[in-house]
Amino acid sequence: MSTTSAFGKSVLAVLTAGFLSATALPGSAADNIVIFDWSGYEDPAFHPAYAAKHGEEPEFSFFGDEEEAFQKLRSGFKADLAHPCSQSVAKWRDAGLLEPLDTAKLENWNDVLPGIQSMKGLMTGPDGTAYFLPFEWGNTLLTYRTDTVKPEEVTSLKAFADPKFKDRVSIGDNVDDAYALASLAIGVKDWTTLTDEQFQQASDFLREVHKNVRLYWTDNTDLSQAIAGGEVDLAWAWNETATTLLADGVPVEMKRDTTEGLSTWVCGYVRLKGAEGSEEKQYDFLNAISAPDVAAYIVESWGYGHANAKGMAAVDAQILADKGYADVDKFVSNTLFQSPMPIELRQKMIAEFEKIKAGY
Repeated sequence: MSTTSAFGKSVLAVLTAGFLSATALPGSAADNIVIFDWSGYEDPAFHPAYAAKHGEEPEFSFFGDEEEAFQKLRSGFKADLAHPCSQSVAKWRDAGLLEPLDTAKLENWNDVLPGIQSMKGLMTGPDGTAYFLPFEWGNTLLTYRTDTVKPEEVTSLKAFADPKFKDRVSIGDNVDDAYALASLAIGVKDWTTLTDEQFQQASDFLREVHKNVRLYWTDNTDLSQAIAGGEVDLAWAWNETATTLLADGVPVEMKRDTTEGLSTWVCGYVRLKGAEGSEEKQYDFLNAISAPDVAAYIVESWGYGHANAKGMAAVDAQILADKGYADVDKFVSNTLFQSPMPIELRQKMIAEFEKIKAGY
């Protein structure tokens, strides 16, 4: 099945939302919910049951990265649900931004993949209270143009710092992905245990990468355009990038077997304190995005895994193989999980990454 770009998905979502809002019953939007999300996730195909029930799409507001979202929420921005990832959940919870989840109202809570359920400090807090419903999981991994880069040139993540790729590299303007890359490059797969010496080594590696960076991408559209246009040959990218580029005929490949491995992340939805929208609609949305019938779409069209085990089991075996999900145990055997980390360490990463991008 042909896929669309994130831009195309966003346009479709806007048009669909506009149509549904125009046809909804008078006053039905008064208690509509606001989702604070990454751009592209307004795609109606992620939550079809929600619009089918309510005759309208939720409202969406977007953030570029989780630190931006965190600061905006702390400054008083109001929304009902948000979409953080594994490394940020504990920070948001400890800052008092999250409302507990009533798991009795979550139809698919018990169907989350066991490997995700077992991630310490992810779905529940220290007292066992639930806060986070996983939605999607995937990788940040080396992605390259096969017509300009030879496979033997990218067997190691150290290629990102190789002078031969000067002005041909892109990594995300995202501290978590950046330090996942750097940690792997220096041989660390559990970033929660980074010593001061290892942190310095990782930061030094990113400074070498910075010398090669053509752009720090903020979303899949920016990066895909840069790769398709020939500006970038080597990227540290999400699965979505190669999936959409290949659908558009751009010769790219995801390198899953570099010497140092790849990074795996889990993202999902949380309820926010101070929410003003309908609680019923909040849970309807959470049930819609976690429904098993969403899995096939997210795997095939976006290249990500869905958190629902039943949904993943029902996806065509060939599609799972094509996207790299045929053997999940093997898939995660050589990876750095972007698991929750000590807040002090993440703050150090944020401060240092800003210096690195500024050339210091």
